[in-house]
Amino acid sequence: MSTELNGKVALVTGASRGLGLAIARGLKEAGAAVIVASRKLDACEEAVASLADVPAGQAHPLALHVGRWDDLEPAVDGIIERHGSLDILVNNAGIAPLEKNLVSVSEALWDKTIEVNVKGPFRLMAVAGDRMRAAGGGSIINISSIGALRPSPAEAMYAAAKSGLNALTQAFAQEYAPTVRVNCVMPGSFATDMAENWDEEFIGLVTNRLPAGRLGRPEEIAGIVTHLASDAAGYTTGALIPVDGGRTAVY
Repeated sequence: MSTELNGKVALVTGASRGLGLAIARGLKEAGAAVIVASRKLDACEEAVASLADVPAGQAHPLALHVGRWDDLEPAVDGIIERHGSLDILVNNAGIAPLEKNLVSVSEALWDKTIEVNVKGPFRLMAVAGDRMRAAGGGSIINISSIGALRPSPAEAMYAAAKSGLNALTQAFAQEYAPTVRVNCVMPGSFATDMAENWDEEFIGLVTNRLPAGRLGRPEEIAGIVTHLASDAAGYTTGALIPVDGGRTAVY
C-alpha cells in the first residue's frame, strides 16, 4: 500500500517548531494539505513560509490554543468547511515543565500541564474522530513521550499527562473503531531547537547506553507519523510506538 497522502487534509497542533514542524513537512511531502496550528498566528505563518520549498501538498496557518475547550469544535468544523475534509489529526502540542522538587509545584502549573497535554487532545480527538467517522474514515496520531514509561521526578507532571494521552489513545481506538484509526508515537530524545542549548556533557548523559548512540533526527518522527496517517498502516490502531533509539529496550 502507498504512503501517499494526496487529497488528504491534516491538522498538526504545535506545528510552528520542533517535531511538530518536522511532522508538518513530512505530511506535506506526502501530498497532504497541512493545517499548521499553534497559539500564535505569526509563528504559524513563518512555519508555513518555511515549508515553501516542499513542492508537494499545501500548508495553511491556523492560530489555535488547544487548552481552550470551546475553541476546538469550531476549529475542526471550520477546517472541514474550508478544505472539504479533515482526514488526519496529529496531537503534537504540549508543554514539558521541569521542577527541581515536586512539593513546590503550583496548582496553576499542574492544571496548565494537564490542560494542554491531555484535555485539549481529548477534545480534539472526540470532535475530529466523530467527524472522521461520519465521513467514512481517518487517522489520529498522538505524540506522547517515553517519559510516560520511564518518568523521572523532574518531569512527573509531564509524564503523568503523557501517560494519560497513552490511555486516551487506546480508548479512542475502540470508540471510533473500525472506521478511524488512533495511534500514539512516543519519542525519546531528539535534536530539535530545544536541544540546541544542551552541552556535550548533557548530550553524553542522554545518549549513554543508548543503542542508537545518538539523538534522533526530527524527520525520523515525521516518517513514522506519515506512515501511520496513510493506508499502509491500515491494520495498525491502538498502538503505542516508542521511537527512542532503543532507550526503552535498556533497563
